[in-house]
Amino acid sequence: YKPDMGSLSSATQLDSVVRHVSDALDKGATVLAGGKARPDIGPYFFEPTVLTDTSPGMTLYCEETFGPVVALYRVSGTAEAIGRANDSNYGLNFSVWTRDTDKATEIATQLQAGSVNVNEAYAASWGSVDAAMGGWKDSGVGSRHGEHGFLKYTNTQTVAIQHLLPIARP
Repeated sequence: YKPDMGSLSSATQLDSVVRHVSDALDKGATVLAGGKARPDIGPYFFEPTVLTDTSPGMTLYCEETFGPVVALYRVSGTAEAIGRANDSNYGLNFSVWTRDTDKATEIATQLQAGSVNVNEAYAASWGSVDAAMGGWKDSGVGSRHGEHGFLKYTNTQTVAIQHLLPIARP
């Protein structure tokens, strides 16, 4: 047996993930999978976790967890889902899951994030070096990858030279 997923980066990050999951559970969330730190594997391991029965009053609703945690929220329809997704100071990455790519595109263009993946959690936008990658709102300024990402490391300058000399008059 060996892990399929890497460790969190520090004790501070593990504490943040534990705090977010504990807060959700204290406020009525249900663990569908995972939910525990795994010191038996390594000092900063946390099980991939899926939570349901979550609500906007939970810490993980409004703060970035940056850990292997997915919180599922029930909504009444697409408009509410978009509104809830955008109800945050953060906008790094969203996922839209549907067989209808036209609908996915319509939803994606309304989401306030630097990346929106359809039927993919994250890797599609990260793995494409031709696609700009960056966050909106408090998730970051600017982007990396792609033409726009590379241009942030450049300074532009225009040098204009007039090649026609004025006509001398006697």
